[in-house]
Amino acid sequence: MLMLMWTVSVQAAPLPAPVAKALREAGIPAASVGVFVQDVAARKPLIAYQANQSMSPASTMKLVTTYAGLELLGPAYTWKTEVLTGGTVAGEVLNGDLIIKGYGDPALTLESFWNLLRDVRKLGIREIRGNLVLDNSYFQAAGGDPGSFDNEPYRPYNVMPEALLVNFKTVRFRLVPEAEGGVRVIADPDPARLRIVNRLLPFDGPCNDWREGVTTEIGKNGSDAVTVLISGVYPRACGEKSLYLGLFDNTGHVDALFRQLWQELGGTLQGSVREGGAAPGALLLASRESRALAEVVRDINKFSNNVMARQLLLTIGREIGGEGSTRGAVQVVDKWLAERGMAFPELEIENGSGLSRTERITPAHMGWLLREAYRGPLMAEFVSSLPIAAVDGTMKKRLRDHEMAGHAHIKTGSLNGTKAIAGYVHDRKGRSVAVVFFINHPNASAGQAAQDALLEWVYSRN
Repeated sequence: MLMLMWTVSVQAAPLPAPVAKALREAGIPAASVGVFVQDVAARKPLIAYQANQSMSPASTMKLVTTYAGLELLGPAYTWKTEVLTGGTVAGEVLNGDLIIKGYGDPALTLESFWNLLRDVRKLGIREIRGNLVLDNSYFQAAGGDPGSFDNEPYRPYNVMPEALLVNFKTVRFRLVPEAEGGVRVIADPDPARLRIVNRLLPFDGPCNDWREGVTTEIGKNGSDAVTVLISGVYPRACGEKSLYLGLFDNTGHVDALFRQLWQELGGTLQGSVREGGAAPGALLLASRESRALAEVVRDINKFSNNVMARQLLLTIGREIGGEGSTRGAVQVVDKWLAERGMAFPELEIENGSGLSRTERITPAHMGWLLREAYRGPLMAEFVSSLPIAAVDGTMKKRLRDHEMAGHAHIKTGSLNGTKAIAGYVHDRKGRSVAVVFFINHPNASAGQAAQDALLEWVYSRN
């Protein structure tokens, strides 16, 4: 009955004239949008335009995942990564396998991994007379084809989740203009089976969207060797920039990274790499904890990191439901929402990141979640994770010349055919307002002006 009352109460409300005008100019019919606006302290919405239709939210789905994570795991939750062995240590020699066990850390960066291996090296271990064993058993991730979403398998946003995810499973390519001409390309890590063909040309133009001028072509040579052809033009004015590619499967990636860092630390590894697990009673050599979840959700939401969101969803499933799978995680989230009085029957979660053609939620229910989060005890942690208009994250370049710059925390989302915003506007009278605006239409990419017009209207209203 409560659900019915909610649905009836948000059926009809007109769009502000500037928003409707911007939609017409973009060739987006009003029937393809859903808008929900409500002061967090009010009982009724200001605008509820087609807010009950189930729509693709794109990356604003991360708001569901991160809020659930904060509530269910707690803002101080941390992930750990362990190094173990079933062998014995004699002087500088480890007689046996070195086992690295992951527990789903979404932000096990190159620096963090180096520090973990340094802790092992500081024990005096130099030579490993055994194999490198990677334990991914904490998640029951289904794997999958990273190119299935958009046929771009090497783009970092398509990286698949792993219990042991190191440096986002990507290789960093540094583009460095040289004084004598040319652009140097430096890979990190730089395994022996990676070959770089550099045909990148410098030019004396503005930096602007430099990434659009750089082309990468990936060739697989045999079972594990990779050739990366980098071509196009690169503005000298950009200085040094980086681009990232996911080139290897997880085993090959961690193996390459481990060997490079271990060698730099003065160590040697005699064996090969394989997937496996630690036997009961294995000796713990070193362990590292991640940053707290309250910090991690800032990276997820401000920079819309897909693989980190997927890692968080699987962690929810494992820690709360006992199963590190998407299915288990979705069951946990659905139960949590229902217990909070927020049963969303249309909610469809495929991976929790919004990088999906099937994920769905209504604008009204997204707005409901935003209002509940604002009134809850973790409001500060949640709101501070969202991009600030004209200041940072995916909103850094938007609304810079408007009075409301710095007065809105907004999560953005974009897919082919979808453009979405969801978050909070802190208006000129000091009121906090939840705002949701979904566009599902082939011309959605042209909808930014309409969404910005709504944010401006909310900020400036009487």
